[in-house]
Amino acid sequence: MSESAAPLSGEVASGEPESLTPEAGAEAPNDAGAPASAQAAHSGDSSIPTPELERITADVIKGLKTVYDPEIPVDVYELGLIYKVDLSDDRLLTIDMTLTAPGCPVAGEMPGWVEGSVRGIDGVDDVSVNMVFEPPWTPERMSDEARLELGWM
Repeated sequence: MSESAAPLSGEVASGEPESLTPEAGAEAPNDAGAPASAQAAHSGDSSIPTPELERITADVIKGLKTVYDPEIPVDVYELGLIYKVDLSDDRLLTIDMTLTAPGCPVAGEMPGWVEGSVRGIDGVDDVSVNMVFEPPWTPERMSDEARLELGWM
């Protein structure tokens, strides 16, 4: 999966954001479970310039790829645990994430790890990480890279 991606905001399907534009909330429909492709998109209403959004997006993905589920040797981004990423015009970065199972032993810690991985990004003033359980995570949300790493391909 490419680390160059589109600007921030959108639902994440199987690892990679499709359209990440400020406050757009665009969904990345993906019935088959295959990774959605990142498409450069920018809301004309945004006060954040497109080149800056693209840089922040790449930095967010890079940060998310440093957070690993301790029981699975794959990062949370490639596992498909990141459901939504949004950067508002006031530069609040909001991330909706889930766990592989609601009873995950690091459920209380992982959101903090995710927050810490993106907190210092230039252009992001604040970070909010929300734990969500709908829709439930399934292995179909994993990227091909994650499947390959786990020997599922």
